[in-house]
Amino acid sequence: MGLIERDEALDCLDELLADAVAGRGRVALVTGTVATGKSELLNLLADRSIERGALAVTATGSAVERDLPLALLGQLFHDAPLPADDRDRAMSLLLEGTRAVLAAGPGAHLDPQVIHGLCTILLELAERFPLALLVDDVQHADRASLVCLSYLARRARLAKVLVVFSRSTFGAAGDPAWQTELVRPGSGNRIHLEPLSGDGVRQLAEQLAGAEVADRLAGRWHQLSGGNPLLVEGLVADHRQALAETGAEPADAVAGDGYGAAVMSCLYRGEDRLLEVARGIAVLDDPESLDRLIGLDPQQVAQTVRALTTAGLLGMGAFRNPAARAAVLADVHQEQRAELHRRAAVLTYDRGASTRVVAEHLVNAASEVQESWGVSVLEDAARQALREGRVEAAVRYLKLAWKACTDDRHRVRIMTTLVRAEWRINPSTSAGYLPELTGALDKGVLRGSDAIVLAKALLWHGQFRDAEHVLDHLAANGAELDPDTAAELAATRPWLRCTYAPFVARLPKTTATVDTVSASRRLAAARALSSVISSSPGPDLGDTLERILRGSRLDEMSLDTVESSLLALTYAGHADKAAGWADMFVEEAYTRRAPSRQARLAVVRAEVAVRTGNLAGAARYARTALEIMPPASWGVAIGHPLSLLIIASIAMGEFDDVREQLDQPVPEAMFQTRYGLHYLQARGRYSLATDHPALALRDFQRCGDLMSAWGVDAPGLVAWRSDAAEANLRMGRPLQARKLAEEQLARCTGQMPRAQGVGLRLLAATEQARHRPMLLRQAADLLQNSGDLYELARTLADLAQAYQALGESRRAGMIGHRARALAEGCEAAPLRRALSQDEEWESGETAQTAVAGGAAAMLSDAERRVAALAAVGYTNREIADKLYITTSTVEQHLTRTYRKLNVSRRSDLPANLDASLAPTA
Repeated sequence: MGLIERDEALDCLDELLADAVAGRGRVALVTGTVATGKSELLNLLADRSIERGALAVTATGSAVERDLPLALLGQLFHDAPLPADDRDRAMSLLLEGTRAVLAAGPGAHLDPQVIHGLCTILLELAERFPLALLVDDVQHADRASLVCLSYLARRARLAKVLVVFSRSTFGAAGDPAWQTELVRPGSGNRIHLEPLSGDGVRQLAEQLAGAEVADRLAGRWHQLSGGNPLLVEGLVADHRQALAETGAEPADAVAGDGYGAAVMSCLYRGEDRLLEVARGIAVLDDPESLDRLIGLDPQQVAQTVRALTTAGLLGMGAFRNPAARAAVLADVHQEQRAELHRRAAVLTYDRGASTRVVAEHLVNAASEVQESWGVSVLEDAARQALREGRVEAAVRYLKLAWKACTDDRHRVRIMTTLVRAEWRINPSTSAGYLPELTGALDKGVLRGSDAIVLAKALLWHGQFRDAEHVLDHLAANGAELDPDTAAELAATRPWLRCTYAPFVARLPKTTATVDTVSASRRLAAARALSSVISSSPGPDLGDTLERILRGSRLDEMSLDTVESSLLALTYAGHADKAAGWADMFVEEAYTRRAPSRQARLAVVRAEVAVRTGNLAGAARYARTALEIMPPASWGVAIGHPLSLLIIASIAMGEFDDVREQLDQPVPEAMFQTRYGLHYLQARGRYSLATDHPALALRDFQRCGDLMSAWGVDAPGLVAWRSDAAEANLRMGRPLQARKLAEEQLARCTGQMPRAQGVGLRLLAATEQARHRPMLLRQAADLLQNSGDLYELARTLADLAQAYQALGESRRAGMIGHRARALAEGCEAAPLRRALSQDEEWESGETAQTAVAGGAAAMLSDAERRVAALAAVGYTNREIADKLYITTSTVEQHLTRTYRKLNVSRRSDLPANLDASLAPTA
């Protein structure tokens, strides 16, 4: 691979070589920062010397040989093709000179006779053959060799000798004194090599990676390398590695291990000071404090920063890419790195830097914090991190603060904050702190709202006895509660009623008011959820909850506000409204990298999906929740994701998945929580689907008994009466089923269309055949409005069977087709198979579809609405009532519809006039 942008330097050296061969001796010094091609240039000159009939004799300076007298000069004599006598004489002089300098000690001068003798041997060799003496990295040469080389350089003018030295300026402070001795002004040539230009990097990239890659990435590679060829090679290596790993060309420059290795290679080629300053910059990106961090003179630091910048390692005082910083830090010993971070923490604190910056240095410094201000800085940084969604960072800060704090009460407060923070990642990790917090409660160190945090954590993990102890302690000290704790209790009470109802009686009552917006929202959301599951929600509940959600953010308050609001909307029959909000907060949880919140919101989203008939979506969300947080992390809440996955899988006919989920052990304590209600319903539905109605009825009745005992017997939470009615129907007990269905309907309000629709469907099953269509049509209307397409499909399937039993096969086929389409959309395989078994329905639907193929476009919207209702059996009066028009108007619309469709009666109307069974007026 040829040198790039070095033609001018090579031409100059060629001319000097030609002069030397002609008897006009020359001396040259090639300088440049690290990795600019000095060594490659001398190697190429050595090859050209041979082509010109000259002897190339080479030597390379080394830092490890700097204190060994005549080490560099010895390389030249070992490389030179000397006659035997001259070689013996040279070796003898080298040995004599080395011993003399070592014996005399530091600062000793080399005997002039030894200098003259050694140089004479080389000059005599030049009389026989032109010599090209090429000394690389002369900055590492020992003092004795430099003296000899300067002597030789002064006498080279009249000999056939070209002497070329290369010197790295990487970190050098101006021209050293010995450089003037080697190449005196006016008697030697100085050649300086600059880093590659942008075009030079492009040429190098083309040689290494091809023209297409060079055209795309050369500009970016020049920015990352500063024109340093070694860094460019590292970037090309990383590009190739990325291509090999992914099988696709990276769209942008990749800086990885290759780039980092090239950075370290450059640093180790320079003085120790360069590496020391680079380490300081990697720890503290602040040039103004760098001198105090590493203990160097400010002028030295500034000079070194300039050298690192010239070499392409830095740009604007910082590393050009994080991969460079990472490589430098990885090279520092752990103890040294910790000490640098400790110093950096003090410096940044003194300068008034943000607590985040100071805290990062503290956590990277060591396992201890010695500074008196350290704990408060870490706590403040943790609070800021939690607001910004950097939960992992907050946990690191809090752990160190907890360890460093010496005040017991303060230490407990830090621990409760740590429990809250780790809860966002994985609730199971908080279990390790619970015994210590419980002990702190008994000692009187843990108080107020911190005790409430402990109670909630114990309840989640099913440690109910310990939770009761904490709640009893709060009740015993109810009269001494501070305002903040009283406000926290006010919000906790309705939340506890919704989730852990058996324990709400142990919580002290309070009339405290909240004084912050976030606390007010949390209290309102908890109260709304409590009202939904224990009584009839008001008509404006949906608007209230959406207003709460509109002002909520996951970084401003606990997840309880959002979760309670979404569940209240869902249980109250507004699952369609909850879906959009849930999607938004799920996305926000992912953005903020809070796994626990992602999982809990995924469960809410699965609940919404189940209640809208999105069975596949419900199963997907539930599985996601269980993948993000393993079952052990869910505590007693495991019943909720499991139940949703089971219910969705049953409806889709995936019974192997259901059995797998039911085989998972669940804590017995779960059945004292809301999560246990959902699980009992899911397990009962599995028994029902596998023809064990008696087992199913037992689970449904147990669910009902618990809900009644807890005062949360609302159809929107778990419609256990509908499930129990279905079980009784399977067991041939229609009277019991009818009673349960009627009780279900009696508990429903106009705000619960889904629960009402399901109740009417089951009530219809207990009626005589001629009465069933009317009830089922009403049920279908309600379910259409609720948005539950799966329950709508089940109701339409029953309606089709009812019409078939009455001999109206054409209408049965029409509605059966609609039910089958919905079942397919919901991926409800068992229901779809059941609907596909009746061939008469299929033929009836085909004929109607052919009639309606081009006719629907002929109808106005009003005519289409009337005709669609008439086609599924509504009378003219019923249609008039539903659409808020007169009976006469209905008749007029039907007359025009018959004429346009060329039919003579209602039963001839096609099935697919409208996509919905009950369009709005």
